[in-house]
Amino acid sequence: MKLRDLLLPIAVLQATLAYAAERPKILFDTDITGDVDDVLALAMCHHLADRGACEFLGVTVSKNNPLTASFVDAENTFYGRPNLPVGVTRDANAQHRESKYLKLAESPDYPHDLKRNEEAQDAVAMIREILAAQPDRSVTIVSVGIASNLANLLKSPGGIELVKQKVKLLSIMAGAFAFCNQTNYHLEANVINGIGYMQTVANEWPDAVPIIWSGYEIGEALPFPRVVIQRDLDYLPHHLVKEAYLLHSGPEHDRPCWDESSVLYAVYPDRGFFGLSAPGRVSVLDDGFTRFMPMKGNKGSQRDRFLTMNSVEQARALEAIVQLTILPPNR
Repeated sequence: MKLRDLLLPIAVLQATLAYAAERPKILFDTDITGDVDDVLALAMCHHLADRGACEFLGVTVSKNNPLTASFVDAENTFYGRPNLPVGVTRDANAQHRESKYLKLAESPDYPHDLKRNEEAQDAVAMIREILAAQPDRSVTIVSVGIASNLANLLKSPGGIELVKQKVKLLSIMAGAFAFCNQTNYHLEANVINGIGYMQTVANEWPDAVPIIWSGYEIGEALPFPRVVIQRDLDYLPHHLVKEAYLLHSGPEHDRPCWDESSVLYAVYPDRGFFGLSAPGRVSVLDDGFTRFMPMKGNKGSQRDRFLTMNSVEQARALEAIVQLTILPPNR
Protein backbone atom coordinates (compact mmCIF):
# COMPACT_ATOMS: atom_id res chain seq x y z
CA MET A 1 0.00 0.00 0.00
CA LYS A 2 1.33 3.43 -0.94
CA LEU A 3 1.70 6.23 1.59
CA ARG A 4 -0.90 8.36 -0.18
CA ASP A 5 -3.43 5.54 0.26
CA LEU A 6 -2.83 5.67 4.00
CA LEU A 7 -3.02 9.45 4.16
CA LEU A 8 -6.32 9.73 2.26
CA PRO A 9 -8.53 8.16 4.97
CA ILE A 10 -6.79 10.34 7.56
CA ALA A 11 -7.47 13.46 5.51
CA VAL A 12 -11.11 12.48 5.09
CA LEU A 13 -11.44 11.86 8.82
CA GLN A 14 -9.83 15.21 9.62
CA ALA A 15 -12.18 17.00 7.23
CA THR A 16 -15.17 15.22 8.74
CA LEU A 17 -14.13 16.14 12.26
CA ALA A 18 -13.49 19.73 11.23
CA TYR A 19 -16.95 19.95 9.66
CA ALA A 20 -18.58 18.48 12.76
CA ALA A 21 -16.70 20.94 14.96
CA GLU A 22 -17.97 23.86 12.86
CA ARG A 23 -21.63 22.83 12.99
CA PRO A 24 -23.53 25.35 15.09
CA LYS A 25 -25.04 24.06 18.31
CA ILE A 26 -28.46 25.72 18.27
CA LEU A 27 -30.53 26.66 21.31
CA PHE A 28 -33.85 28.06 20.08
CA ASP A 29 -35.56 30.64 22.33
CA THR A 30 -39.04 31.50 21.08
CA ASP A 31 -42.23 33.28 22.16
CA ILE A 32 -44.32 30.78 20.17
CA THR A 33 -47.85 31.97 20.93
CA GLY A 34 -49.13 34.80 18.77
CA ASP A 35 -47.40 34.90 15.41
CA VAL A 36 -46.92 31.78 13.31
CA ASP A 37 -43.41 32.56 12.06
CA ASP A 38 -42.13 30.88 15.25
CA VAL A 39 -43.73 27.63 14.07
CA LEU A 40 -42.01 27.82 10.71
CA ALA A 41 -38.70 28.80 12.31
CA LEU A 42 -38.87 25.79 14.62
CA ALA A 43 -39.54 23.55 11.61
CA MET A 44 -36.42 25.00 9.99
CA CYS A 45 -34.35 24.12 13.06
CA HIS A 46 -35.43 20.50 12.74
CA HIS A 47 -34.76 20.29 9.02
CA LEU A 48 -31.34 21.90 9.38
CA ALA A 49 -30.48 19.41 12.11
CA ASP A 50 -31.74 16.55 9.91
CA ARG A 51 -29.32 17.49 7.15
CA GLY A 52 -26.44 17.77 9.61
CA ALA A 53 -26.08 21.53 9.27
CA CYS A 54 -26.47 22.05 13.02
CA GLU A 55 -26.89 20.28 16.32
CA PHE A 56 -30.26 21.07 17.89
CA LEU A 57 -29.90 21.36 21.68
CA GLY A 58 -33.34 22.42 22.84
CA VAL A 59 -36.22 24.90 22.82
CA THR A 60 -37.16 27.48 25.44
CA VAL A 61 -40.33 29.59 25.49
CA SER A 62 -40.31 33.20 26.67
CA LYS A 63 -44.04 34.03 26.89
CA ASN A 64 -46.78 32.71 29.15
CA ASN A 65 -49.53 30.51 27.74
CA PRO A 66 -50.62 27.18 29.25
CA LEU A 67 -50.23 25.35 25.92
CA THR A 68 -46.73 26.45 24.88
CA ALA A 69 -44.79 23.45 26.17
CA SER A 70 -47.36 21.04 24.82
CA PHE A 71 -47.34 22.60 21.35
CA VAL A 72 -43.54 22.73 21.15
CA ASP A 73 -43.37 19.08 22.20
CA ALA A 74 -45.99 18.23 19.59
CA GLU A 75 -43.95 19.94 16.87
CA ASN A 76 -40.73 18.35 18.08
CA THR A 77 -42.45 14.95 18.00
CA PHE A 78 -43.91 15.67 14.55
CA TYR A 79 -40.37 16.23 13.29
CA GLY A 80 -38.96 13.13 14.94
CA ARG A 81 -37.40 14.59 18.12
CA PRO A 82 -39.85 13.68 20.89
CA ASN A 83 -37.16 13.89 23.57
CA LEU A 84 -35.73 17.28 22.67
CA PRO A 85 -35.56 19.37 25.87
CA VAL A 86 -38.30 21.98 26.29
CA GLY A 87 -38.21 24.80 28.83
CA VAL A 88 -40.83 27.44 29.63
CA THR A 89 -40.57 30.74 31.43
CA ARG A 90 -41.52 30.82 35.09
CA ASP A 91 -41.44 34.63 35.06
CA ALA A 92 -44.95 35.81 35.93
CA ASN A 93 -44.11 39.22 34.49
CA ALA A 94 -43.36 37.85 31.04
CA GLN A 95 -46.12 38.71 28.62
CA HIS A 96 -49.14 36.40 28.48
CA ARG A 97 -50.34 35.92 24.93
CA GLU A 98 -53.40 34.20 23.53
CA SER A 99 -52.94 32.03 20.47
CA LYS A 100 -54.92 30.97 17.42
CA TYR A 101 -52.95 27.78 16.83
CA LEU A 102 -51.58 26.38 20.11
CA LYS A 103 -54.82 24.42 20.50
CA LEU A 104 -53.45 22.03 17.88
CA ALA A 105 -51.46 20.54 20.75
CA GLU A 106 -54.74 19.06 21.99
CA SER A 107 -55.46 17.34 18.69
CA PRO A 108 -55.11 13.55 18.53
CA ASP A 109 -53.49 14.05 15.12
CA TYR A 110 -50.30 15.24 16.83
CA PRO A 111 -49.32 12.83 19.62
CA HIS A 112 -46.73 13.89 22.19
CA ASP A 113 -45.88 13.33 25.85
CA LEU A 114 -45.56 16.80 27.38
CA LYS A 115 -49.08 17.91 28.24
CA ARG A 116 -48.65 20.76 30.72
CA ASN A 117 -46.19 23.61 31.20
CA GLU A 118 -45.64 22.40 34.75
CA GLU A 119 -44.10 19.24 33.31
CA ALA A 120 -41.49 21.23 31.37
CA GLN A 121 -38.22 22.53 32.72
CA ASP A 122 -37.75 26.08 33.89
CA ALA A 123 -36.35 27.87 30.84
CA VAL A 124 -33.47 29.64 32.58
CA ALA A 125 -32.44 26.52 34.49
CA MET A 126 -32.52 24.55 31.25
CA ILE A 127 -30.41 27.10 29.38
CA ARG A 128 -27.85 27.07 32.19
CA GLU A 129 -27.77 23.27 32.18
CA ILE A 130 -27.31 23.07 28.41
CA LEU A 131 -24.63 25.75 28.32
CA ALA A 132 -22.67 24.17 31.16
CA ALA A 133 -22.57 20.85 29.30
CA GLN A 134 -21.18 22.29 26.05
CA PRO A 135 -17.62 23.21 25.06
CA ASP A 136 -16.54 26.80 25.52
CA ARG A 137 -17.71 29.31 22.90
CA SER A 138 -19.72 26.67 21.06
CA VAL A 139 -23.43 27.49 21.49
CA THR A 140 -25.43 29.71 19.16
CA ILE A 141 -28.59 31.07 20.77
CA VAL A 142 -31.36 31.97 18.35
CA SER A 143 -33.81 34.33 20.04
CA VAL A 144 -37.04 35.10 18.19
CA GLY A 145 -39.30 36.56 20.84
CA ILE A 146 -39.33 38.75 23.89
CA ALA A 147 -36.09 38.57 25.83
CA SER A 148 -37.41 37.40 29.21
CA ASN A 149 -35.39 34.19 29.27
CA LEU A 150 -32.19 35.85 28.11
CA ALA A 151 -32.55 38.71 30.58
CA ASN A 152 -33.26 36.34 33.45
CA LEU A 153 -30.27 34.22 32.41
CA LEU A 154 -28.01 37.26 32.62
CA LYS A 155 -29.45 38.16 36.03
CA SER A 156 -29.03 34.64 37.41
CA PRO A 157 -25.95 33.92 39.58
CA GLY A 158 -22.91 33.81 37.32
CA GLY A 159 -25.13 34.15 34.26
CA ILE A 160 -23.06 36.77 32.46
CA GLU A 161 -19.88 34.75 32.94
CA LEU A 162 -21.64 31.58 31.77
CA VAL A 163 -22.72 33.32 28.57
CA LYS A 164 -19.25 34.73 28.06
CA GLN A 165 -17.70 31.29 28.50
CA LYS A 166 -20.10 29.11 26.51
CA VAL A 167 -21.94 31.18 23.90
CA LYS A 168 -20.45 31.76 20.46
CA LEU A 169 -23.19 33.96 18.98
CA LEU A 170 -26.61 35.42 19.69
CA SER A 171 -28.78 35.63 16.57
CA ILE A 172 -31.78 37.71 17.59
CA MET A 173 -34.91 38.86 15.78
CA ALA A 174 -35.67 42.20 17.36
CA GLY A 175 -35.80 45.89 16.59
CA ALA A 176 -35.70 47.86 13.36
CA PHE A 177 -32.64 49.35 11.69
CA ALA A 178 -33.95 50.78 8.42
CA PHE A 179 -37.08 52.35 6.97
CA CYS A 180 -39.88 49.83 7.43
CA ASN A 181 -43.60 49.69 8.08
CA GLN A 182 -43.76 53.18 6.54
CA THR A 183 -41.56 54.80 9.17
CA ASN A 184 -37.96 55.39 10.18
CA TYR A 185 -38.94 54.92 13.82
CA HIS A 186 -40.60 51.52 13.98
CA LEU A 187 -41.20 50.07 17.45
CA GLU A 188 -40.82 46.33 16.90
CA ALA A 189 -43.05 43.89 18.81
CA ASN A 190 -40.37 41.67 20.37
CA VAL A 191 -38.94 44.78 21.99
CA ILE A 192 -42.05 46.70 23.03
CA ASN A 193 -43.69 43.58 24.49
CA GLY A 194 -40.84 43.37 27.00
CA ILE A 195 -38.78 46.56 26.86
CA GLY A 196 -37.05 46.01 30.19
CA TYR A 197 -35.96 42.52 29.20
CA MET A 198 -34.50 43.72 25.90
CA GLN A 199 -32.75 46.59 27.64
CA THR A 200 -31.10 44.11 29.98
CA VAL A 201 -29.83 42.08 27.02
CA ALA A 202 -28.62 45.16 25.14
CA ASN A 203 -26.91 46.59 28.22
CA GLU A 204 -25.50 43.51 29.94
CA TRP A 205 -24.75 40.95 27.22
CA PRO A 206 -20.98 40.33 27.30
CA ASP A 207 -19.09 42.49 24.83
CA ALA A 208 -17.00 39.49 23.78
CA VAL A 209 -20.03 37.55 22.47
CA PRO A 210 -21.33 38.89 19.14
CA ILE A 211 -24.99 39.74 18.60
CA ILE A 212 -26.48 39.72 15.11
CA TRP A 213 -29.81 41.57 15.02
CA SER A 214 -32.42 40.79 12.38
CA GLY A 215 -34.64 43.85 12.23
CA TYR A 216 -38.28 44.10 11.28
CA GLU A 217 -37.27 45.28 7.81
CA ILE A 218 -35.64 41.92 6.98
CA GLY A 219 -38.67 39.74 7.67
CA GLU A 220 -40.97 42.31 6.10
CA ALA A 221 -39.05 41.85 2.84
CA LEU A 222 -39.37 38.03 3.01
CA PRO A 223 -43.08 37.20 2.61
CA PHE A 224 -43.67 33.46 2.88
CA PRO A 225 -45.63 32.46 -0.27
CA ARG A 226 -49.17 31.39 0.57
CA VAL A 227 -49.14 29.04 -2.44
CA VAL A 228 -46.49 26.96 -0.67
CA ILE A 229 -48.83 26.41 2.27
CA GLN A 230 -51.71 25.56 -0.06
CA ARG A 231 -49.77 23.31 -2.43
CA ASP A 232 -46.58 21.87 -0.95
CA LEU A 233 -47.62 20.58 2.48
CA ASP A 234 -50.20 18.06 1.32
CA TYR A 235 -47.88 15.06 1.56
CA LEU A 236 -49.50 14.23 4.94
CA PRO A 237 -53.23 14.21 5.74
CA HIS A 238 -52.50 16.34 8.83
CA HIS A 239 -49.57 18.73 8.76
CA LEU A 240 -48.91 20.75 11.91
CA VAL A 241 -47.17 23.66 10.19
CA LYS A 242 -49.86 23.98 7.53
CA GLU A 243 -52.70 23.89 10.05
CA ALA A 244 -50.99 26.38 12.34
CA TYR A 245 -50.33 28.76 9.45
CA LEU A 246 -53.93 28.60 8.25
CA LEU A 247 -55.33 29.10 11.75
CA HIS A 248 -53.16 32.16 12.24
CA SER A 249 -52.95 33.83 8.82
CA GLY A 250 -55.57 32.16 6.65
CA PRO A 251 -55.05 31.00 3.06
CA GLU A 252 -54.70 34.45 1.46
CA HIS A 253 -51.79 35.97 3.36
CA ASP A 254 -48.02 35.87 2.78
CA ARG A 255 -46.70 36.06 6.33
CA PRO A 256 -43.32 37.82 6.72
CA CYS A 257 -40.41 35.57 7.70
CA TRP A 258 -39.07 37.51 10.66
CA ASP A 259 -38.05 34.61 12.89
CA GLU A 260 -36.91 32.39 10.05
CA SER A 261 -34.28 34.96 9.07
CA SER A 262 -32.51 34.63 12.42
CA VAL A 263 -32.44 30.83 12.12
CA LEU A 264 -31.08 30.97 8.57
CA TYR A 265 -28.27 33.34 9.51
CA ALA A 266 -27.37 31.42 12.67
CA VAL A 267 -26.81 28.17 10.79
CA TYR A 268 -25.51 29.57 7.49
CA PRO A 269 -23.73 32.84 8.32
CA ASP A 270 -21.31 32.52 5.41
CA ARG A 271 -23.65 31.43 2.60
CA GLY A 272 -24.42 34.92 1.31
CA PHE A 273 -28.07 35.00 2.31
CA PHE A 274 -27.59 38.33 4.08
CA GLY A 275 -25.16 41.18 4.37
CA LEU A 276 -24.03 42.73 7.63
CA SER A 277 -23.80 46.28 8.88
CA ALA A 278 -20.63 47.77 10.23
CA PRO A 279 -19.95 46.81 13.85
CA GLY A 280 -21.31 48.95 16.64
CA ARG A 281 -23.66 48.86 19.60
CA VAL A 282 -27.45 48.61 19.89
CA SER A 283 -29.23 50.37 22.70
CA VAL A 284 -32.92 50.05 23.56
CA LEU A 285 -34.65 53.30 24.40
CA ASP A 286 -37.40 53.54 27.00
CA ASP A 287 -40.08 53.60 24.30
CA GLY A 288 -38.68 50.42 22.73
CA PHE A 289 -36.85 51.95 19.80
CA THR A 290 -33.59 50.19 18.92
CA ARG A 291 -30.80 52.66 18.23
CA PHE A 292 -27.62 51.49 16.51
CA MET A 293 -24.40 53.43 17.09
CA PRO A 294 -21.63 52.36 14.68
CA MET A 295 -18.12 52.08 15.95
CA LYS A 296 -16.01 55.07 14.94
CA GLY A 297 -12.41 54.31 14.15
CA ASN A 298 -11.15 51.99 16.85
CA LYS A 299 -13.43 53.43 19.51
CA GLY A 300 -16.64 51.98 20.82
CA SER A 301 -18.15 48.53 21.02
CA GLN A 302 -17.93 46.06 18.15
CA ARG A 303 -20.37 43.58 19.69
CA ASP A 304 -23.40 44.23 17.49
CA ARG A 305 -24.22 44.09 13.80
CA PHE A 306 -27.57 43.94 12.04
CA LEU A 307 -28.59 42.04 8.92
CA THR A 308 -28.83 43.82 5.60
CA MET A 309 -30.24 42.42 2.37
CA ASN A 310 -30.07 43.32 -1.31
CA SER A 311 -32.39 41.99 -4.00
CA VAL A 312 -30.21 38.98 -4.82
CA GLU A 313 -29.85 38.03 -1.17
CA GLN A 314 -33.58 38.52 -0.71
CA ALA A 315 -34.44 36.01 -3.43
CA ARG A 316 -31.90 33.48 -2.19
CA ALA A 317 -32.93 33.80 1.47
CA LEU A 318 -36.64 33.41 0.73
CA GLU A 319 -36.10 30.32 -1.39
CA ALA A 320 -33.89 28.78 1.29
CA ILE A 321 -36.49 29.47 3.97
CA VAL A 322 -39.23 27.92 1.85
CA GLN A 323 -37.22 24.79 1.06
CA LEU A 324 -36.17 24.38 4.70
CA THR A 325 -39.81 24.58 5.78
CA ILE A 326 -41.61 22.28 3.36
CA LEU A 327 -39.37 19.21 3.69
CA PRO A 328 -41.16 16.12 5.05
CA PRO A 329 -40.48 15.14 8.65
CA ASN A 330 -37.47 12.84 9.06
CA ARG A 331 -39.13 10.18 11.17
